[in-house]
Amino acid sequence: MATTSEDIISTQENAPSLPWYLIDLPKYLKGFGVLTVIYVSLRLYQGAFAVAHGLDSTEPAFEQYWMRLFYIELAVIAAVASGFWGYLWTTRDRTLDQLEPKEEIRRYFTLTMWISIYTFAVYWAGSYFAEQDNSWHQVAIRDTPFTANHIIEFYFNFPLYVILGGCAWLYARTRLPLYAKGISLPLTLAVFGPFMILVSVGFNEWGHTFWFREEFFAAPIHWGFVIGVWFALGVGGILLQGVTRLIELLDKIEDAE
Repeated sequence: MATTSEDIISTQENAPSLPWYLIDLPKYLKGFGVLTVIYVSLRLYQGAFAVAHGLDSTEPAFEQYWMRLFYIELAVIAAVASGFWGYLWTTRDRTLDQLEPKEEIRRYFTLTMWISIYTFAVYWAGSYFAEQDNSWHQVAIRDTPFTANHIIEFYFNFPLYVILGGCAWLYARTRLPLYAKGISLPLTLAVFGPFMILVSVGFNEWGHTFWFREEFFAAPIHWGFVIGVWFALGVGGILLQGVTRLIELLDKIEDAE
């Protein structure tokens, strides 16, 4: 039996729709999926070429398999940062004083999605790849700052979560009245702290290159990484701010009804 256009329209109308406050859920799930594919693909690439072509930076194969990847990563990071941040800024809400309570509630759910995507990226960068880096240096000689793991960890994974954290910060500042009125300390700390891990990378590489050769994970030169991660606890403060505001908005909706 052939399906007519009327049947398709009827099916779409009868299909269950998402609640109004979860309109951005499909984009959120797609974001998780894209990040997972990226991280798994990079890990598989490491497994295929790190030991075979990533131990000696003077070999032509190192240039082919790793430095080429490094240049591609720089281009991707630049494009993603300018694209995401530029979009969030140019599409900012210029009439926040007229924002309806329901729309503001929806945006708080979207902000929570941004923050969870950000923490997901921090988790991948700070767990699988970061712990692997320590293991790598225990068994391989560091003859260049651009090791097979550093090229992925320091020059892609870290900048990527910084970009996503910046997206969460920009989204809140440009679309929610509470965060547009002033700088939120918890939100800023949750984004700025892990960003400082990227800054610590430069100090870490300088130290290992010139005066600190052993790879102890708890070495003082690594303390900056730990402190940067602690700042991510500011996410709890963001949730407290959001819940407090949501209660006020729900009271407004209830009073209006």
